Amino acid sequence: MNHEDARRGKPRKLDKAAYEKELERLQIELVAMQQWVIERGERVVLLFEGRDAAGKGSAIKRITQYLNPRHARVVALPAPTERERTQWYFQRYVPHLPAAGEIVIFDRSWYNRAGVERVMGFCTDAEYHRFLRQAPDMERMLVEDGIRLIKYWFSVSDDEQEARFRSRAEDPMRRWKLSPMDVESITRWEDYSRAKDAMFAATDLPGARWVTVESEDKKRSRINVIQDILTRIPWRYVDQPTVEIPERPAERDTGYARPDRSHYEYAEDVAAALEKAPRKRSS
Repeated sequence: MNHEDARRGKPRKLDKAAYEKELERLQIELVAMQQWVIERGERVVLLFEGRDAAGKGSAIKRITQYLNPRHARVVALPAPTERERTQWYFQRYVPHLPAAGEIVIFDRSWYNRAGVERVMGFCTDAEYHRFLRQAPDMERMLVEDGIRLIKYWFSVSDDEQEARFRSRAEDPMRRWKLSPMDVESITRWEDYSRAKDAMFAATDLPGARWVTVESEDKKRSRINVIQDILTRIPWRYVDQPTVEIPERPAERDTGYARPDRSHYEYAEDVAAALEKAPRKRSS
């Protein structure tokens, strides 16, 4: 039986204050790591794969929250176009690979072919087996060229996945995250397990190993994956120049006069309705 199929006990909840403090510490280190990436001209690729609703998106959100978006981006490609279907399979991913000083996070990647495309019949057997042969070669070329490649698999149980699906279905803010294929993954659990096992067997190789992130508890998975990134990339603190903030000159010294504000159009201050009522003074 696949380890994901076993009934796993729910891990103990993290202390909220301790979680938030540790997350902040790790995010500060991520910013420092990014400075090292920029200064050194490093190229970093992080692949995030896993079951639907496994917590990939929320982890990516915490990773990128404070990073400089000019040097860090998330790639989440839609279904391929008719033209892209006629290209070499990896071709549409290549333009998104990082240049010097960049971190690229793939929210699902070329491994779609080994997962959803395989299970849902969106590719032929020949295309699937060709992918399993070519993926290690392509990743070896990336690593040999100096790209730091880390592949993460977010692991979640069938019970927890179903619970998250139901939570999304009842939440109008997150209902868009549910697609017909997401729902169908519940009835195809074993098929996805077999596809994942075959993918690991073919692509979990030296230089491009899969790192499994237990994601039964999303908060734990966020802490653990960020710490793992910081451990696997051999970064060092980079001294940053001190920024001196000058005093603002008085308007009379600049000769600037602001135009009449009544000529502008402003958004209505509906937030005023949320203001706290003034405290009554005691007599």
